[in-house]
Amino acid sequence: MNTETHASESPDSKWIAYGREVAALLSSSSAESWTNELWTMFSGFMLAQNEMGRAENLSNTYFSFKELLEFFEKVEGIRKGE
Repeated sequence: MNTETHASESPDSKWIAYGREVAALLSSSSAESWTNELWTMFSGFMLAQNEMGRAENLSNTYFSFKELLEFFEKVEGIRKGE
């Protein structure tokens, strides 16, 4: 991901660069596919907890996962014009 901007560039340039990177990421698959993959990864992580032992930061992992799901839900809403 290349989001570097020069110090003299406007803050808008940074957001445009981020937008391009997000667009490139999302163009590789649909928001629904990303959501399904996230559920697969998180489910595997949760199942592995039995073997690895409980993670101290499990709540942080859950909330990061939740934020990613919400992001893809918002993206899907934007795509549908909602």
